[in-house]
Amino acid sequence: MSKSWDAIIIGGGAAGLFCAGVAGQLGKKVLVLDHADVLCEKIRISGGGRCNFTNLHSSPANFLSLNPHFVKSALSRYPASEFIKLVQSYRIAYHEKHQGQLFCDDSAKQIIEMLLSECAKGGVDIRHPVTVQSISHEAGIWSVKTNAGTERARSVVMATGGLPVPAIGATAYSLDIAKQFGLNVVHPRPALVPLSFTSGEFDHLMALSGLSLPVRIAAGSKGNRYGACRFNEDLLLTHKGLSGPAVLQASSYWTEGEVIHIDWLGAVEVNGGFSCDELFNDEDNRLKLTENILASVMPLRLAKAFAEQKNLLGKKWAEVSKKDRQALKELITNWSVKPAGTLGWKKAEVMLGGVDTKELDGQTLMARKHPGLYFIGECVDVTGHLGGHNFQWAWASGFACAHSI
Repeated sequence: MSKSWDAIIIGGGAAGLFCAGVAGQLGKKVLVLDHADVLCEKIRISGGGRCNFTNLHSSPANFLSLNPHFVKSALSRYPASEFIKLVQSYRIAYHEKHQGQLFCDDSAKQIIEMLLSECAKGGVDIRHPVTVQSISHEAGIWSVKTNAGTERARSVVMATGGLPVPAIGATAYSLDIAKQFGLNVVHPRPALVPLSFTSGEFDHLMALSGLSLPVRIAAGSKGNRYGACRFNEDLLLTHKGLSGPAVLQASSYWTEGEVIHIDWLGAVEVNGGFSCDELFNDEDNRLKLTENILASVMPLRLAKAFAEQKNLLGKKWAEVSKKDRQALKELITNWSVKPAGTLGWKKAEVMLGGVDTKELDGQTLMARKHPGLYFIGECVDVTGHLGGHNFQWAWASGFACAHSI
């Protein structure tokens, strides 16, 4: 006869292990099941192997969801400052890199070891690799059938994450279970993902692969699923299209068929006190070559590409008419291009969409129609901006759930 648990958590990643550790230390009998040979691979590879485990400024404004208010309860109950205290209690050295992003000084493995230690403190039973074959509910008890037998519990927590990086075992299992029990799922698609291009306006930049610079980028619109965005971040030109933090951020708001807008000087203007108008109207530049004027605020290779596109390469500024100067300025500060698509799940950092938040209680993460069934972490229609916010959602949603089961 199998043991009866307070909760069975399906998924031993960030949200699942954190939830298990908190619940176990609250006195709950918790079993974690995962299909992977090695747990927490997504944590291990995150942040270049150093895990961007949270963000100092994480707030509801940093998340996309059809219901933008859904995250407020969980984030307020377990803010970034609380997870930082936990990290500090384990004497894990960390540093801030950019806009509040916190990384381990040493290795992401320290975060994994911390989560496993928290589970050990709570007496959590972790079993892997285990294949879950079915989940059913009868007379207030949840039954989880696996290849190693059937386990029963008062609650089941779905924490299997999203679809990105299938090579490390990503699956749609949480979404499948949601559908099995009649819950609506917001169609998932890759997010925080590079954008690809085929031909057209992008051709003249294809030779600049590897070049990186700060830009201001805009994507989406008020009528879109998640609205519009504008970010000042670094952009990276690749042989397939565009990447870097700016593009990853914009990709969450972009939908197929739309254009994105890039101000190649916007971030410089914001961060350096530089005036774009002054650059294009400065008569002191009269004897300088057009590309050299542009190269004062962007890489020379890119400056030459823009000058060449307007047939101004090698021309002194005095030889450029006001009309052509304006056309060049418009090209650089409001560059519009239509991506062909994204690089897909293999290159995406997170999933957009997931279990519809209308189906869940915002304070507990429990399905309204099915008491005892919970969904936490990435499988929910909550997607954070780049920079540690998605991990913060894993901790916050796991914490809220743990206090309810």
